[in-house]
Amino acid sequence: MLEQEIRRLIREETRFRTGLGFDVHRLVEGRRLILGGVEIPFERGLEGHSDADVLTHAVMDALLGAAALADIGVHFPDTDLRWKDADSLKLASAVGDLVRQAGYDIEGVDAMVLAQRPKISPHFPAMQANLARALEVRPDQVGVKATTTERLGFPGRGEGMAAMASALLRART
Repeated sequence: MLEQEIRRLIREETRFRTGLGFDVHRLVEGRRLILGGVEIPFERGLEGHSDADVLTHAVMDALLGAAALADIGVHFPDTDLRWKDADSLKLASAVGDLVRQAGYDIEGVDAMVLAQRPKISPHFPAMQANLARALEVRPDQVGVKATTTERLGFPGRGEGMAAMASALLRART
């Protein structure tokens, strides 16, 4: 009886998993600026092997980390031409499938972009909707926000953008 109760408590305690994601990309001429699957008008875009969607990449790493499934570099290496200029929302959809196949449901994602400019807050609803659709969750399960770095560091100087994300998963019982 005690052994069964201990097993039940262990299952209950490991029911939720959290993960963190972080990504950085340099701003360069001649690239589109894609954040959360939204093309944002700006004179520069993010450099990368795929579409360099720093927001979506951070979300993907948070989800993979929460499920103990490595990181996006393992699943979508930049040495593989299949991922050249890939749509990160399609990759996020594949990550959502991997997480569900591992026995987890996505309870929530919260993400923040670090950028001095352009102003991206008008695009939050579209980013939230895109990420929710890709991950097959409700839009209210996805938080998207941004902050400047008060002109400090590489984001503040306009050299690049960063994003961080957290994810909460629930194990299916």
